[in-house]
Amino acid sequence: MSKKIAILGSTGSIGKQTLEVVQQHPDHFEVEVLTANNSVELLIEQALQFKPNTVVIGNKEKFAQVSDALVDTDIKIFAGEEAIAQVVEMSSIDIVLTAMVGFAGLVPTINAIKAGKHIALANKETLVVAGDIITKLALENKVSILPVDSEHSAIFQCLAGEFHNAIEKIYLTASGGPFRGKNVDFLRKVTRCQALNHPNWTMGDKITIDSASLMNKGLEAIEAKWLFNLKPEQIEIVVHPQSIIHSIVQFEDGSMKAQMGLPDMKLPIQYALTFPKRIKSDFERFNFMDYPSLSFEKADIKVFRNLDLAYQAMSKGGNMPCILNAANEIAVDSFLNKKIGFIEMSSTIEKTMMQSTFVASPSLDDYMQSNTEARKLASQIIDNRK
Repeated sequence: MSKKIAILGSTGSIGKQTLEVVQQHPDHFEVEVLTANNSVELLIEQALQFKPNTVVIGNKEKFAQVSDALVDTDIKIFAGEEAIAQVVEMSSIDIVLTAMVGFAGLVPTINAIKAGKHIALANKETLVVAGDIITKLALENKVSILPVDSEHSAIFQCLAGEFHNAIEKIYLTASGGPFRGKNVDFLRKVTRCQALNHPNWTMGDKITIDSASLMNKGLEAIEAKWLFNLKPEQIEIVVHPQSIIHSIVQFEDGSMKAQMGLPDMKLPIQYALTFPKRIKSDFERFNFMDYPSLSFEKADIKVFRNLDLAYQAMSKGGNMPCILNAANEIAVDSFLNKKIGFIEMSSTIEKTMMQSTFVASPSLDDYMQSNTEARKLASQIIDNRK
C-alpha cells in the first residue's frame, strides 16, 4: 500500500525535492496534504499536478487566489497558521514531512505527534527549540521521528542494526560553506549574494545563510543531542569540503561507521519516507575516481562564532537553545534585508542570549514566551546598534 504524505512547506527546497521523490515512485506514495506560507503560484501548480486531498495557504490574504484557481477540483482549501497546525491530524495521513522553516514548524509537529503520525523531520528548529517536549511526546504516542537532514539521516543509517550498541561519539560533517578558510576581516565585507552562493548544496535562503555562518551546524548538533540521546561532548563538528561523507558514528570499541554519497537531499528524503525499507532510485551514483581524495579540517569557532554560541546554548540547556534560534531567525532575516552585516549576526545572537530570561525547565508556554521575548530583544538590538 502507498503511504499518504502531508508535506508542510511544499514550496520550499525540501518540499519540492520531496515531490520529486513522490513523482518518481507513484506506487509508493500519495500526496494527501500540501501547505505553503506565501508561495501561492507554486502551491497552486503543485496542487493541480499532485491532486492532494487538502491544501493550506498560511497567508490568509491569499486564500481567495488559491480557492479560485482550484475551484474546478475536489481539493479542500484552508488558510492560516491554525489550519496548518490542525490539518496534520487528518486520519488519512500516514506520515508528516515537516519542511517548514524555523519556529513555525513546532506546533504543527506537536499536533501531528499527538495524532499518532510518524514524522519525517526536516525542520531542525523543532528539536532545537523544544527537544525535550518533542522526544517525550513521540515516546508517549509511539511515533517515529525520522531525520531528513543529510547529516542526521547519515547517523540514523549508520545506527541501523546497532541500536543496542552505545555511541561513544558522532562526527557531523560540514562543507564549511562559501567562506571556509576566510578570516573575520573578510567576513565583515561579505555581501548577501556571496553568502547565498553555497559550493555544494541547493537550499532555501535561510538555511543557506545558516550554512555560511556555521549556525546550521550548531543547530544540527543540538538536534542530534535529542535525536540520539547524546551529551554535547559526544558531538564533534568536522569540516569536510567535498560533502561526500555525510556523518560518522564511533562506537565504544573504537569502530567507526560512515554514510557516504553525493550531496543530494532526495536520498535522505526517500530513506525517511520508506524506512525501514530501501527502494530503487535513479539518483546519480558516486564514483570514487571523481573524488580521489577526501579532506577534513577543524571548524574555526573564533571566526565562525555562531557554532560556539550554539554549543554554549546546548550546554546551558533549558530555554537557551530556543533563545538562540529566535535571535538567529531575526538576525538572518535582517542580514538578508541588508539591515546588518554578516558578522553582526553573531553579536546580535550573543547579546540576545545574555539579555533574555533563562528558564531551566521550560514548559511549552515558556518556549512560546521565550521565542517572543528573544525576537523582540534581537530586533531592538539591531535597531539600537550604533
